[in-house]
Amino acid sequence: MFIAVWSTGSLPWLAGGALFGCALCYFWMQRQQRQCQQDRASLLRQAEADAGLLLSKASERSALDAEAERTRLDEEIESARQETSQKESRLNERESLINRQLEGLVNQEQILQKQQSRLEEAQNHLNQETEQLDKLSGQRQKDLETIARLSETEARALLLKEVEASSIKDAQDVSRHILEDAKRDAETKARRIVSLAIQRFAGEHTFDCTTSTVALTGDDIKGRIIGREGRNIRAFEATTGVTVLIDDTPNAVVLSAFDPVRREVAREAMSRLIADGRIHPSRIEEVVHKVEEEVEETVTRLGEEAVYRTGIPPIQPEIVKTLGRLHFRNSFSQNVLSHSVEVAHLTGLMATELGLDITDAKKSGLLHDIGKAIKHDMEGSHAAIGADYIRKHGEKDPVVNAVAAHHDEVPHQSVFGILVSAADAISASRPGARSESMTTYIQRLQNLEQIGKSFEGVEKCFAVQAGREVRVVVSPEIITDDQAFDLSRKLARRIEEELQYPGQIRITVIRETRCIEFAK
Repeated sequence: MFIAVWSTGSLPWLAGGALFGCALCYFWMQRQQRQCQQDRASLLRQAEADAGLLLSKASERSALDAEAERTRLDEEIESARQETSQKESRLNERESLINRQLEGLVNQEQILQKQQSRLEEAQNHLNQETEQLDKLSGQRQKDLETIARLSETEARALLLKEVEASSIKDAQDVSRHILEDAKRDAETKARRIVSLAIQRFAGEHTFDCTTSTVALTGDDIKGRIIGREGRNIRAFEATTGVTVLIDDTPNAVVLSAFDPVRREVAREAMSRLIADGRIHPSRIEEVVHKVEEEVEETVTRLGEEAVYRTGIPPIQPEIVKTLGRLHFRNSFSQNVLSHSVEVAHLTGLMATELGLDITDAKKSGLLHDIGKAIKHDMEGSHAAIGADYIRKHGEKDPVVNAVAAHHDEVPHQSVFGILVSAADAISASRPGARSESMTTYIQRLQNLEQIGKSFEGVEKCFAVQAGREVRVVVSPEIITDDQAFDLSRKLARRIEEELQYPGQIRITVIRETRCIEFAK
């Protein structure tokens, strides 16, 4: 009850407070509205002032930019004006130069016209003189016929005969000069190529000779080698295929066989049997078979080493194996395998100087004597046998022809055969490379002198320089100078056809005229 009365009594106060509050709010809002209007007016004035300032600055900047642009345009215009002026000056210079050239051309044309007129006058004068010479020649011919009492045909025949004799002599002179020039140029170039090849490759020339002699430690070992009733020596000969000679050489056993590989097998087997001391047929057969296997491996290894030393790609294994057999062969005390490697290097070096295929050149030089390692039951020269052998194993035709033609037995189809022949001669003719018996040496010298004396007009013939040069003395009454040159060529061909010799032989023909008189 009290609460309800209090609430009813306080209503007038609450209503008055509310009205007062509303009035305060209204006045406050009015004040705020006036303040906002004043702020807006202030902002507008400030904005107008800022806009004016910006406009003034923008106008100033525009004026400066316009001034800079005007200055730049003025500079470009001035530069273009200067460039135009320079072009005009260059055009004027060119125009003046063209005018001077035109004047020069006009002057040259005038000079040419004058020269043309003078040439025409000279031609007319020459024609007149030619006609006059023809008349004089006809008159001279008639006078000669009257004086010599010869007809035109007879005089022409006599003249042709004299001209023919003179022409033959001139032709001989020209031929001699051409041959001398060609020979000199060819020798110069060949010497340069060969000397470069020799200088760049220097092989060893002291080769090991394959011996067929086995030293014995005592006389008692001979009986053990022979065996009871000769069974050991018979077993050894049957197994190895060599002939054993015991009593010919003291303190040594001599093994004889044509096959060098078989002889090497027998030598090594005999050495092992002597060192071991157990010599009987079964032991002989066991040792020989073991040595044969080792020698086969050695042959293959030697062939591969030769290919590697030569520097060519790997070749067919059968060819490599046959090539290794050359290690056990000697030609005039020169080891054939080492000789083949040397020829391969020399051939490759000469091919390099000539711009040829180096691989084919080296392969031709390495295989040129491979026919010497093939069995003896094949007929023909080692060059032909070797060429057929490598052809069957797939070698190329240039290499096959080089092997077949390196002794000029077949025509050369490429330059490789010629290079192999030259390298073969170089390797064989070096000092100490080969040796020959005294009988063969003397017979070769006698054959050279007999061939030289067989020509008409030869007085004396001497083989000098260990058979490397033949000096022929001719009779000056029979042989002329031109015939002496022809004689040297004929003698060279005759020696090439009839003799076999290492290297080359120089032919010197000497024609001497001695005029002798006595003062009394």
